[in-house]
Amino acid sequence: MKEIYYKKMDNPVMQAAVVLAGAALLMLCGWFLAATKIYAGDPLFAWSVATAFMLLFALLNSLMSLRADSFARYWGRSMYSYLGLALCTGLAAWLFSGIPLRDAGTYRWIYIVITVGFLVFLSVVNFMKKIVEFAEREEWNQPRRRR
Repeated sequence: MKEIYYKKMDNPVMQAAVVLAGAALLMLCGWFLAATKIYAGDPLFAWSVATAFMLLFALLNSLMSLRADSFARYWGRSMYSYLGLALCTGLAAWLFSGIPLRDAGTYRWIYIVITVGFLVFLSVVNFMKKIVEFAEREEWNQPRRRR
């Protein structure tokens, strides 16, 4: 049973859906606490949750790309999933906070930094995977002599 869920998490779309559900749930809890005046939190709490969960997706997705059979296919699906996640978490944060991204201060730049970071994470993991594949193909019995 656990293998079925683990296999589904190899899909970037499923990863984005799980991360989005977690972000929406946390935003809803923050909104509920603020609406009932139990805890008067930061008005930009939803934006911080959105960016934190986007970073979580970037890390999770990059690490899961190590298991991908075809990196090019995985990369494409990851890009579309990330764009969808960024759009949906941004819309959810706007809905829960009432503050658009342009008025959210530094969160606009954080969105850009996390997006660039996502591309860097995915590229570094792919580069590491290529190095390991090259090293596995290479014979390491003895050093090669130079002429």
